[in-house]
Amino acid sequence: MKPKTKKLLKELGLTAPSLLWLAVFFMLPTLIIFAISFKPSDPLGGVGQGWTLNTILALKNPNYPEIIWRTLWMSGLTTIITLVISVPVAYHIARAKPWKRDLLLLLTILPFWTSFLIRIFAWKSVLHPDGMLKKFLLFCNLISEDSLLLYRPGTVLLVMVYTELPFAILPLYAAVEKFDFSLIEAALDLGAGKLRAYANIFIPGIKSGLLSACLMVLIPSIGSYVIPDVVGGIDSMMVGNVIAQRTFVDRNLPHASALAAVMTIVMFLPLLYFLKGKKQEDGSATPAKEVV
Repeated sequence: MKPKTKKLLKELGLTAPSLLWLAVFFMLPTLIIFAISFKPSDPLGGVGQGWTLNTILALKNPNYPEIIWRTLWMSGLTTIITLVISVPVAYHIARAKPWKRDLLLLLTILPFWTSFLIRIFAWKSVLHPDGMLKKFLLFCNLISEDSLLLYRPGTVLLVMVYTELPFAILPLYAAVEKFDFSLIEAALDLGAGKLRAYANIFIPGIKSGLLSACLMVLIPSIGSYVIPDVVGGIDSMMVGNVIAQRTFVDRNLPHASALAAVMTIVMFLPLLYFLKGKKQEDGSATPAKEVV
């Protein structure tokens, strides 16, 4: 057997389990969802026989553009706020002493030790009209008695940022830890200010971590429905809530699948941008190695 063929078979053997896993648990369910999108609904809550475009045309609901727009801007704003907070946090963790770094990493992953639902309901208790936060704000005369902290888009945004923050800190920390901080020292020696060195040297140097953190936050935020359902109101409904309603309340699986298919396409856009950024990064890294 030729060495090239042997190497190819070895690579296929190593990647076959991952490819099989992705095909069975990701690709196949996605194709099923897209297929059900072109099926009629069944009066009993199932999927009807035959094929139709009426399910896709039913997405012209006049309320959907507002819900889709709310989902996009809230997910995008959640991603931006999370990244703004996570970059300096990851920088501080990477530059901390070993014992302090381990402690900060432990505090970062500590929320994962508690159920996601418990954490969301804990926020609901804190923001409740009789909760401790409102009582404190009333004591400080910062809000009025009739102010409502729950069931507002801002509340959903706050809880989403809290929930997604660890998913941004961890990949950013992994990128910052590998960063060569002597580059910043060299920039400072050459006359650059701290802010300029941070913006022109540090941020581009952790680009891969930023892209990974962006995906880790943006994609779950777009599909979020538990947080708007628990701490949000009618004005905070997102696409995930509509899908859940069509699935469990209306029992219209084709309509829910059509909405899920639209969300899948939307989520692929940042993924393609991420892959494009990775390709450009790898392409720019190759000439540098050749120069060295």
